[in-house]
Amino acid sequence: MGAAVLEDHGDDPVVEELTSLINSLSEDEQIDLVALAWLGRGDYSANDWATVREEAAGAHNERTADYLLGTPLLPDFLEEGLSMLDYSCEEFEISRL
Repeated sequence: MGAAVLEDHGDDPVVEELTSLINSLSEDEQIDLVALAWLGRGDYSANDWATVREEAAGAHNERTADYLLGTPLLPDFLEEGLSMLDYSCEEFEISRL
């Protein structure tokens, strides 16, 4: 089962690279990434970080990359989650322009 949102892209090297990157993360890093997406999705507040992380740990499996890449608006959720935890992507974005 592939990433639902990106499955139309078949052998897209970007999808392959993102999948490889996510799969190379440690289990804790994958859990943090899922928790961050859930936080940014608006399901929790920043004060709920320990709870959302615990729930993400309970849901963790070998399909994290497929799950995340199948999540519509994932970049927006991750950015919002970071913002809720007082982190910013602004410096990274400026350096990429």
